Amino acid sequence: MFSFQANGWGADVAHRLARKCDVVNRGLSGYNSRWAKLLLPRLLDTTSSADNNIAAVTVFFGANDCALQDKNPQQHIPLEEYSENLRAITGLLSSAGVPADRVIFITPPPLHEPAWEKECILKGHPLNRLNSAAGQYAEACVQVAGQCGAAALDLWTLMQKDGQDYTVYLSDGLHLSQKGNQFVALHLWGLLESRVADLPFILPYWGDVDAESPESSLLGDQ
Repeated sequence: MFSFQANGWGADVAHRLARKCDVVNRGLSGYNSRWAKLLLPRLLDTTSSADNNIAAVTVFFGANDCALQDKNPQQHIPLEEYSENLRAITGLLSSAGVPADRVIFITPPPLHEPAWEKECILKGHPLNRLNSAAGQYAEACVQVAGQCGAAALDLWTLMQKDGQDYTVYLSDGLHLSQKGNQFVALHLWGLLESRVADLPFILPYWGDVDAESPESSLLGDQ
């Protein structure tokens, strides 16, 4: 949900694709894959999605699903069900005219437990997530993507690659910081670029508009 905030990764992608396609944000803070699977049919128009030429869909779940069952049962989703939910989401997208090769799964990022524990304590709760659990869900996400023929952006692995300090990518131990959003935008664009490379520029460059007969330039394809 926060990807369109200032310096968010969604805003970055939307900027790159200005006048080529609309980038639609349907993220919902705190939601898990079970709730997303239930809501997705309401978000998809199965009668016209194929005609709308959807270039790509990102599916970003796992950070809430991996919450510990005994500490946060509201958001927790068992690992096996999480995998099944991702498969179901792929199937729903396919039925709406979005094939698996246009789907990009994004894994949960790593969790910095000390920082997130402070946030939990401020809200009167014990630590309710572990980085090791986030890693299990990230691995499952990558596996499902491979099985379904979708792409995967493995944030959990990339952000910890070569022992780098992944805490700079997190604002509170769980959510993305400005650097984290930049990281996602950069790596996601590497997967998106080939999928949107052939999108035409919407409407002509202003200098190419016929000033004497703008209708011929702007409405000629109607």
